[in-house]
Amino acid sequence: MASSPCLYLLLIVLSLWAIPCLSYTSFIFGDSLADVGNNDYLLTLSRADSPPYGIDFTPSGGRPTGRFTNGRTISDIIGEALGDSSFPPPYLAPNAAENSKHRGINFASGASGILDETGSLFLERIPLGQQINYFEEARNHMVEKMGENHTSEFLRKAVFSIASGSNDILNYLEPSIPFLGRDKMHASVLQDTMVSNLTTYLKRLHELGARKFVVVDVGPLGCIPYVRALKLVSKGRCSPTANKLVQGYNTKLRRGIYELNREMGPETMFIYANSYDIVIDLMRNSRQYGFVNANDPCCGGSFPPFLCFRGVDATESSFLCENRTEYVFWDAYHPTEATNLLIASRFLDGDASAAFPVNVRKLYEA
Repeated sequence: MASSPCLYLLLIVLSLWAIPCLSYTSFIFGDSLADVGNNDYLLTLSRADSPPYGIDFTPSGGRPTGRFTNGRTISDIIGEALGDSSFPPPYLAPNAAENSKHRGINFASGASGILDETGSLFLERIPLGQQINYFEEARNHMVEKMGENHTSEFLRKAVFSIASGSNDILNYLEPSIPFLGRDKMHASVLQDTMVSNLTTYLKRLHELGARKFVVVDVGPLGCIPYVRALKLVSKGRCSPTANKLVQGYNTKLRRGIYELNREMGPETMFIYANSYDIVIDLMRNSRQYGFVNANDPCCGGSFPPFLCFRGVDATESSFLCENRTEYVFWDAYHPTEATNLLIASRFLDGDASAAFPVNVRKLYEA
């Protein structure tokens, strides 16, 4: 492995663009790991519309766009590598549906989850089920413009990416609020409910014309700064309770994806994208990947209230690291663009341990 983080990231970037592609259209669903600005149009506490969010996002000149990181999301990076440098716009942005034929649409919403109630303390957000309702509205608009046959053919070639579930588990891990008067379900019931609901949503997308799916599992939440602080875990360690809950869910999700592939037949493919193992490997071998800090967030600090912001002067700003490429985490919840680059490269061109049964590039070319 390269010892210089900049050199290592350069090699990753070059590998992503090793095979030129003509075009790529994607429809993206999920939470803040994929949100590119939908929450900017909502009355919500889950926002990334102020500096230093987006400080390394070149298309905006370093201005925040609603992405919950310093630069590009994993979906952004994969899209660029496969020929789409314009990025699917957030669905709630003006005229997003008009551009869907050429760029796709991003429906992801920070604080949302597979379960409708997830993220309610953040006020407005778009649960996964509502995101799919919005896709159906966008599809109806496509049919009006292109007709049913052309729309069906167009959607058959597009890639549908779903990255949801982290917030459902994070909400479960947080202490109960007494005045809400609700008992937590058993962990296994939560996992089963999440997989069941997600499977229903995937089947609905299939009914609406989707044929190529990338379903991202939940990463090692026990290792993110927020959960380590919540569970009082010492630096350099992860919460075993949180990661055990995540692993149980991911095992059931993988089984569900396998069954969907058997059920739907050869014209449809669901990829299981294994972010959990990729991030665990990255953290255990962070120095080899060019990272200097695999524990602390680059922005906002490791303790409550975890606020990442930049004021008019330094006295009004939260802590911001000097070199974002050396940090695994951007804030207490989200990875840096440098981390996203590594995850995206494995999803794109990795072996079956990263994406099963094929990687994203092979799915796109199929």
